Amino acid sequence: MPVTVLLVDDEPLVRAGLRAVLEAQPDIEVVGEAGDGASVVPLVRQLRPDVVAMDVRMPLLDGIEATRAVLRTVDSPPKILVVTTFENDEYVYQALRAGADGFLLKRARPSEIVHAVRLVAEGDTLLFPAAVRALAAEYGNRQARTALARAALTEREEAVLRLMARGLTNVEIAAELIVGTETVKSHVSAILAKLGARDRTQAVIMAYESGFVAPG
Repeated sequence: MPVTVLLVDDEPLVRAGLRAVLEAQPDIEVVGEAGDGASVVPLVRQLRPDVVAMDVRMPLLDGIEATRAVLRTVDSPPKILVVTTFENDEYVYQALRAGADGFLLKRARPSEIVHAVRLVAEGDTLLFPAAVRALAAEYGNRQARTALARAALTEREEAVLRLMARGLTNVEIAAELIVGTETVKSHVSAILAKLGARDRTQAVIMAYESGFVAPG
């Protein structure tokens, strides 16, 4: 089955460009478009896309609030890929913090756009640029530090979280630690449960905000 994508951007030219790039791939299908975040929830319920490519800055409802709305109101929500102009934009960080699963620059090459959609759909890695990691570290907070302390991660779970924060996939983590992929998946699931994190992105944000992992 192809990866299905909903495009959300207030610029028709951007949507047309993304559609052209993605529909050239045999394993990706664009199932719909929206010009504002206010249309996202009903379209997600109707079309059930695997991935929403979501612009951050939109006039009526921005990508941050649209992301929150999807995750709050839709059962089995899609993966959300933030699409924006500036990688060091605080809006990007806030969108990821709100629950988005990855990040993509509008100026990205076609191959990078396709790769980003596939990675987010698979859900076992991160699209989390260095600039956003630095923002997460800047926004360090007591809540994140407390959550990490209470989680009481094992030494192996701490090692896995550090590798997750570097953006490694489960397969890459397994190779790094010389363990099986299923073992890594078990560790990741345990980390998310202990931290109360929805997904890898949320866990990594907590790791940077708490100071457990430093950017760079």
